[in-house]
Amino acid sequence: GLVFGIAQVRAAARDRKERLTLETLRNFQTREFSELMNFVTNSDVPPTHEEWQKRPATEQIMVTQFAQQMESLGILVAERLINIDLVDKTIGSLVTTAWEKYKTMVLDSRQKRPDPFLCEYFQWLAEKIYKRMIDNPRKPFYETSC
Repeated sequence: GLVFGIAQVRAAARDRKERLTLETLRNFQTREFSELMNFVTNSDVPPTHEEWQKRPATEQIMVTQFAQQMESLGILVAERLINIDLVDKTIGSLVTTAWEKYKTMVLDSRQKRPDPFLCEYFQWLAEKIYKRMIDNPRKPFYETSC
């Protein structure tokens, strides 16, 4: 009975991880996420919290929503609910590039609000992916597959 119970728990955990992986991949493929990626890559994130507040509401919302999505993604990786390889293979460089754009504003906002936890998982994820890309760069799949 104990062995059967352990096997069931492991299977349930594997199913949950697979479900979250597929859900994460689907989220990367939405029009909304594509719009956010386009906005973040083609816009300047304001350097201070005050400058951010001067932006039109639609821009504030897009900056905030993208940061929240990266924060959620960081939490999923940190809690080992999805594998960092998935993020690295799908949007790894986007995470690191976006963090570089957000970094000055986030650090400013952490002090002025004060909220030392603002975007903590976004920062952690970006730094972790950057370190992986430097320490152990992966080759494109088309170069390594048979």
